[in-house]
Amino acid sequence: MSTDNTALQQLTGSGGMFEIVVEDVLGVQLQVYKERMRSLRELVTAADVRLDVDFLVQGDRRLTYTQHNELVRRVAHALVELGVKRGDRVALLSANSPEWVVVFWAVASIGAVLVPLNAWWKAEELKFALEDSGSTVLVTDARRWLVVRDIVAQLPRLRDVFVTDLDGHDDPARPASDLLGHDDPGALPELPVAEDDLLAIMYTSGTTGRPKGATVTHRQAIANLQNVFCNAVAQAMSGSAPPELSENRGQSATLLVVPLFHVTGSFATMMLNYATGAKLVLMPPGRFDPSLAMQTIEREQISAIGGVPTIIWRIIEAPDFAQHDLSSVTRISYGGAPAAPELVERIKETFPRARSSLATAYGLTETASIATANVGDDYLTHPGSVGRAVPTVELRIVDTATGADVPLGETGEVWLKGPTVMLRGYWNRPDATAEVLTDGWFHTGDIGRLDDEGFLYLVDRAKDMIIRGGENVYCVEVEHALFEHPDVLDAAVVGVPHRELGEEVKAVVQLRPGSTATPDDIRAFAAKHLADFKVPAYVELRDEPLPRNPAGKVLKAQLRGDATAFAAHDDAVL
Repeated sequence: MSTDNTALQQLTGSGGMFEIVVEDVLGVQLQVYKERMRSLRELVTAADVRLDVDFLVQGDRRLTYTQHNELVRRVAHALVELGVKRGDRVALLSANSPEWVVVFWAVASIGAVLVPLNAWWKAEELKFALEDSGSTVLVTDARRWLVVRDIVAQLPRLRDVFVTDLDGHDDPARPASDLLGHDDPGALPELPVAEDDLLAIMYTSGTTGRPKGATVTHRQAIANLQNVFCNAVAQAMSGSAPPELSENRGQSATLLVVPLFHVTGSFATMMLNYATGAKLVLMPPGRFDPSLAMQTIEREQISAIGGVPTIIWRIIEAPDFAQHDLSSVTRISYGGAPAAPELVERIKETFPRARSSLATAYGLTETASIATANVGDDYLTHPGSVGRAVPTVELRIVDTATGADVPLGETGEVWLKGPTVMLRGYWNRPDATAEVLTDGWFHTGDIGRLDDEGFLYLVDRAKDMIIRGGENVYCVEVEHALFEHPDVLDAAVVGVPHRELGEEVKAVVQLRPGSTATPDDIRAFAAKHLADFKVPAYVELRDEPLPRNPAGKVLKAQLRGDATAFAAHDDAVL
C-alpha cells in the first residue's frame, strides 16, 4: 500500500479534493489546504451527526458520540461560568479516561488553552509546569490529586481544582461532577476561535534541565488531520485501501495504549478517531497488561493497534497469545522508537492481515504529531526509513555549520516547515524559540539523510536524549538531579539498548571519597525528583573521574559499554 505520488499530485493540485495553496501564516509563507476547518470547535459540531455510534470505551464504560458531545457542551458552559476566557489555560492531569477526552474537546471548543500534564511527573515537575503555564483551572484524577495537593496553595493563579472520583470536597478541590451541573444546553457557548489561536501547551523534557512548553494551534491540529486524510485517500486511489475499508466491515476501532498527554495519543490517535467516526478503546489505567489488551481486542473487534514497539513486543510474546482471536486487527503502526527488524518479521507472521498496512511515522510535539509517514508497501521496501514528508510539510537536511542543504544522500540536521509546525514558539521561552526556528523552518535536532525517492532515514539524535518506551528522557535533566546528591562528584547519563523499551537509562557516577552510597541509594534519590521513567535503571559507581575529551566533554560512547551486561527486567511501566 504505497503512497502514490501521481494520486497525491491529483488530489493536491488545482481543483483537487485537497488543493494546496501558499498563504502567509504568522509572517511565514506556508503550504496550506485551500479548503479547511478553522478550529476544532467546528469538528465538535460536525461530530453531532453521528448520534448513537460508539466513540469511547474503557472497560465497562461506554460513551456514544451523542453522549460524549453532550458532556462536552456541559463542561464547556461550566468553564465559561467559572470565568475561563479565550486564551486562558486549563491544566489536565490524569491517566487516560473518558473524562480526559471530554475536557480536551470542551476546552478546545471555547478557545481556551489546554495544558496536558505528564501523569507520571512528580510534584516538583508538575509545580513548574502549572506555574509556568499560568493555569487557572486544574482537572485531575484522584491519584494525581494526592501528588499535587500540597503544592496548590503555592500557585496563586490556580483558582479552581476539580478531581474525578472525588466524594465531596477536599479543600480546595471539588468533585469533577460539579462541571456537569447543568442539563445539556444544546449548543456550545458562542465564543470566537481563530485557527492561529493556541489550542494547547504541551511540555517536553528540556535540554537545559527544565521542560519547555511547545505551543500548538488549532491550525496545526487541523492540518495534521488533513495530511493524514490526504495520504489515506491517495492510497485508496492507488487501489490499496486498508482491509477494513475494502471489505466494508463497518466502524473502525482503535485500541489506545499510549498516554493521551502525548501528541501520539491525543493528536495522532484520539483526534483522528473522533474526526473519522471511529471507536476509540482505552486501556484501563495502570501497568500495561498484554492479556487484557488481547481480551479487549477480541471483545471490541479492534482493527487498529499501535503505539511504541514495546507494546507490540509484549502482545506478541505474551504466553497466552495463541489463545486469543486477534484476526480483526488489520492495521499496526508505531513510532517514538526504532523497531527491530525481528519485530517486523514477527508481526508479518502473527498478524498476516495487517501486513499490507504496517506503518511507522516520525514527528515531534513541535510538529503536532506526524511529519513523515511510511506505510504498507513503502514500509516493506524501505524498512529502515520513517517515510516521506506528508502533504504540506517541507523537509530539508541541513549542514548546521553553514545553514545550507547537504548533498542528496549525505547526513545533516532534519529541518521541517509547514502548517503543522510550531510557529508561536515555546511558551515564555523566546530564547529557546530563537534556537529552533529559522524563517519558519523548525530545527528538529535529529540527524538524517534523504534518498533519491524522498524517503527520510534517521541516523542519530543531535539532542542528548534517550527514548525509553516512547518517552523522551533528556540526559542533562537526569544529570542535574543526580548532582543534587551530596555524595556525587560527577555524573553522566547515557542510553543503553533494551529489547522491548528501545533504550534504558544508565547513570555513571563518581562518588566523593569515603562515600558509602550504593546504586540503590542513587536511584532512590533520583526517584524523589524525577518521573519514574527518567530514573536510571542502571547505576555504575566509579572512584576514578569520568573520561573526557580535551574540551572537557564527557566521552559518553565509552560509558555505554556492552549492553549485553544488562538483563531486561519485566517490571518496567509504560
